[in-house]
Amino acid sequence: MEALKTLRMTAIAAAIAAPLLAGALPAQAANERLAAFYKNQVDPHFALVRGGVEAMAKQMGAGPVTNYAPTRPNNLAEQLSQIEDVTVKRPDAILFMAVDPRGVVPAIEKVNAAGIPIVNYNDRVAGGKFVSYVGADDFKLGLDTGRYALKAIGGEGGVVIIEGVKGSTTSDQRVAGFRKALEEFPKVKLLASQPANFQRLPALQVMENLIQGHPRIDAVLAAADAMALGAIEALEAAGRKNTKVVGINGVPEAIQAIKAGRLLATGEFDGFKIGCVATEAALRYLRKEPVPSEIILQGIVIDRSNLGPWDVPMEKRTCPKWADVAR
Repeated sequence: MEALKTLRMTAIAAAIAAPLLAGALPAQAANERLAAFYKNQVDPHFALVRGGVEAMAKQMGAGPVTNYAPTRPNNLAEQLSQIEDVTVKRPDAILFMAVDPRGVVPAIEKVNAAGIPIVNYNDRVAGGKFVSYVGADDFKLGLDTGRYALKAIGGEGGVVIIEGVKGSTTSDQRVAGFRKALEEFPKVKLLASQPANFQRLPALQVMENLIQGHPRIDAVLAAADAMALGAIEALEAAGRKNTKVVGINGVPEAIQAIKAGRLLATGEFDGFKIGCVATEAALRYLRKEPVPSEIILQGIVIDRSNLGPWDVPMEKRTCPKWADVAR
């Protein structure tokens, strides 16, 4: 009888402890279905974002990710059609970046009405409701990278800015940072500021035109690496190898250009990390875990002295720890 009583007490204690232990452990994988949006299929930055999304989804045991990007780069009509398709298919959560931060708002509001949670990442959408925003301080990146370039030319000379997409929060904030840096160097003259839509070929063409109009350009401040690399091609073709060029993002080709001495520096806007953190935020939300309404990743200026951590193939990169980024 005494043994039976002991057995019963042990069973009761286990029954009480089980839910307490379950509450103390992280939520388990649930094979969630995620849909992830990107602005285009050509910018290497978005390849890094996608790599981070898929790495974290696999790490956390989610289901396969369905990826969406316009076949025509940064095409609003195509992205709106993709949003409509995703709304009908009803994934468990959406990771979203907009090709047009204002133009997508009505479509995002329909997703909200359908009850599908969305994490906004990479750059901000102008309206709608989101679980969280994951990105970086674009103004500070522009300011820090701009200062670096202007110091490199000795604080005097002529520079040009190559913008991204006019009206894009990302481009507008980075360019505002560049302009703020210029205010700190009164002997530097801004020769021109023109958009190239975050793309390499348009940037090459813009730079070719600027070269024709300006016999000397001391520095180029490009709002993204793809445009910086396009500008470098034009400058090298024109024999202007002394012009200092900076970009922002830290894509693999930019890192190699820094190693080769072709690109001066780039501001860290790590697409892989952004993809990782946005995915973890979505999955934590689905698993009833707390998620901050905003996660801003800190970025530095990457040059030849510190590029080691970014000179790593994407398949060998690891996602950051949640505790290190979600503060």
